[in-house]
Amino acid sequence: MSTADAQPTLPLPDLEPAGEPERPRRRAWPWILAFAIVAVLAVAAWFAAEAIARQVVTGVVRDQVRTQLALPADQPIDVDIPGVLIPQLIGGSIDELTIASDDVEFGGVTGDVTVTANDVAVRGTGEMSGATATVALDEQQLRTLLGSLEGFPVDTLALDAPDVTMTLDLQLFGMGIPVGVALTPSVAEGGSIVLTPASLQLGQSAVSADALRDQFGGVADTVLRDWDVCVAQYLPAGVTLTAVAVEGDQLVADFDVDGAIATDPALRENGTCA
Repeated sequence: MSTADAQPTLPLPDLEPAGEPERPRRRAWPWILAFAIVAVLAVAAWFAAEAIARQVVTGVVRDQVRTQLALPADQPIDVDIPGVLIPQLIGGSIDELTIASDDVEFGGVTGDVTVTANDVAVRGTGEMSGATATVALDEQQLRTLLGSLEGFPVDTLALDAPDVTMTLDLQLFGMGIPVGVALTPSVAEGGSIVLTPASLQLGQSAVSADALRDQFGGVADTVLRDWDVCVAQYLPAGVTLTAVAVEGDQLVADFDVDGAIATDPALRENGTCA
């Protein structure tokens, strides 16, 4: 064996250049946490601003309603504005605004009122594209409304959906004979409420209009007549009756409101009955 063979074999040196030392990785979670905190604060600030704006607007609406309708300072008034309010205020109008209050007096008649207005301007003239209103009367409130009708027996009035009922005495040979009448409400041309006899009851039996005329003659006309109830005198001229019905224990009337009522004083004056 040669001397060279007896020498141990050494590993070859690594000829590749040494790379740069590995840089420590930056942790992402502090940045994520910071962003999350900022986002939460921004959302909280938005909701705080939204809550303040809503409180201010609803307070102004309540004050204006109480002032315009001469309501007591403690009159409860519900104000509802759907959706997010701040963008609507920035845009210059409220898309939809609903105001409701019970036992509102107008012209000596009291009822529960709900008004929904659309596109209500928050700057300038206060214009709106239009509105609808609902007035609901219970039996006692309806008696007050019908008390102006000569000959209507308001003390016997009751609500029995879908009709208004009453009892009227027909005079025959000096005797008063009670006849029960169910009256169906509808809207007449010109915006009055009309109560039209739908069914009749004599004693415990139903009776037709013809049979009642045969028995009582012309006296029956006091029962078979329509009752016309003008409501225009109680409402602004810009408010038009569109529908009426007995729903449960209330007479409910629907109205259209001219959008110009906010800017035209003539439309805010009470209407008149023909």
